[in-house]
Amino acid sequence: MRIALCQMTASTDPKENLADVQEQVRRAALEGARLVVLPEAAMVRFGTPLARVAEPLDGPWAEGVRAVARETGATVVAGMFTPRPDGRVANTLLATGPGVEESYDKIHLYDAFGFRESDTVAPGDRVVTIDVDDVRVGLATCYDLRFPELFRAHADAGATLSLLPASWAAGPGKRAQWDLLVQARALDATVWLAAVDQAAPDPQADPEAPAEAPNGVGHSALIGPDGTVRGRLGGTADLLIGDVDPEEARRVRRAVAVLDNRKL
Repeated sequence: MRIALCQMTASTDPKENLADVQEQVRRAALEGARLVVLPEAAMVRFGTPLARVAEPLDGPWAEGVRAVARETGATVVAGMFTPRPDGRVANTLLATGPGVEESYDKIHLYDAFGFRESDTVAPGDRVVTIDVDDVRVGLATCYDLRFPELFRAHADAGATLSLLPASWAAGPGKRAQWDLLVQARALDATVWLAAVDQAAPDPQADPEAPAEAPNGVGHSALIGPDGTVRGRLGGTADLLIGDVDPEEARRVRRAVAVLDNRKL
């Protein structure tokens, strides 16, 4: 299955970002992508008052994503924010396309490195997989990357590919941690991993300098089920096209049966 990793920089304007998402999906579809993945917070970047812009899954922003999925025939996964009854929002992945209509609310909230996502975001509690062209795909978001149990849950549910839209925070050592963790999670669960980060709003910013909000460091990557890098972008907005072979994941699982050999 051909997959597109669309590394973009979201602004503070949801309408502007929707137009960018639609352009990215059309471009990816022209490259033959059947699954197109946009970053976490593609709707609007962090640092914006999220409750003011959050929309339900049947709102205009999500409908705009559905429209381009119907237009291109691709399945699209994009990060948005949906309202919650307690006044917070959910950090939601919308997944929509032929035979696919699902959403995933980020389970592990980024209460780390001085940032408290849980002040404004309510956690999800559901492991979510979708089926795209007979490939089972698990959904995860950003800080979920630090929790291998979720990716193993994807594999236990039959997934051979996990998607990780992200808006990774800059700071000392953070870029190195991103590179390490995306490879480790693929290897932990013997899944393909498509990690799609936001590009930083300021391309000249030092990725080692702490940021006030997690707005991305780029370097999206497609990782094979053996932990090897199959493709990686730089720090600026870009598109990565790759081919995912679910049979390779099954071959790796036969050779390195870490899922079957678990004791805990």
